[in-house]
Amino acid sequence: MGGHALDKGDAGGRADASGTVRSDRAGLAASARAALVREIELSGAWAADPVWREVFAAVPRHLFVPYYFVGAVGGYERRWGESPDPAERERWLRGAYADIPLATRMRDGELVSSSSQPSLMATMLAELHIEDGDRVLEIGAGTGYNAALIAHRLGDDDLVTTVDLDPEITESARRHLAAAGYRPVVVTGDGARGVPERAPFDRIIATCALTSVPRAWLAQCRPGARILTPLATGLVVLTVRDAGHAEGRFLYTPAYFVPLRGGDRPGPGSAPLGGVPHRARESDLFRFLLALTRASLDPQEAYALWEREDMPQRDRYGITVGESGQWAWLDDPEGPYAWPLTG
Repeated sequence: MGGHALDKGDAGGRADASGTVRSDRAGLAASARAALVREIELSGAWAADPVWREVFAAVPRHLFVPYYFVGAVGGYERRWGESPDPAERERWLRGAYADIPLATRMRDGELVSSSSQPSLMATMLAELHIEDGDRVLEIGAGTGYNAALIAHRLGDDDLVTTVDLDPEITESARRHLAAAGYRPVVVTGDGARGVPERAPFDRIIATCALTSVPRAWLAQCRPGARILTPLATGLVVLTVRDAGHAEGRFLYTPAYFVPLRGGDRPGPGSAPLGGVPHRARESDLFRFLLALTRASLDPQEAYALWEREDMPQRDRYGITVGESGQWAWLDDPEGPYAWPLTG
């Protein structure tokens, strides 16, 4: 475990003209953080690796979201930690510790970056099975919060690398990390290409959605490494055999992330759903199957499979990456249901 300085310069709250403290920000932050930890624990998110409880209890999320956006009539409104209104500052702080994703960067009305839902982050980190001494690469720097959690878990900032294509995002992530007392390596670059100068890695975790697994990641992993990435509204955990092979299953958990930017990766697109019953159209599990098989099955074929196989949960699916390509499958990599991945 790391021994980092937390909440630098954040104790004591603000004072009005008479010298009376308006609010004890540090105390409120500690209380809100403890409540968030209890909520995550009740969800069972870190059951696979309970050490993350201590990590989430130690790392101050509010330092990584000095402002964020929430939905409002006609668009979004910004909540800001330096608002002159003490009630607004308290709303910002309590919101920073809500177990929800927070929109942190908008561009022309479009979401560019966010801070993921903490309980989902806890699930992903626990399933990554990080061990002492592991070298970890994060794809998608975001606010820097996830990199701080990993650095705190490992107790060595130099073991952690985080990469993002947007220089504004990486610069703000560096500032947030420094404010919280963490200094992992933050790289500006295309996450699909990995960070070869920092390889080899024991773990790779992506916090952005992909349509296939970049081969560069496998080449930068040690044999036996784990890769956890969002794909087709799910989370797949791959074990790397060598630079050309990896395989693994999806977790049960649904996941929706901002797409990975950079390279030549097309969007998932959509297909007409004529003839597909309403209950399937509204099913998260059917939409997952549609996204996973978009290069191979039309919606009617996907629906027939979905019905025939009793509406499979995500954890019945998996991904194989081989020399000749990569494909998704249902139940068994060598079974009758397999579909190539493209993108």
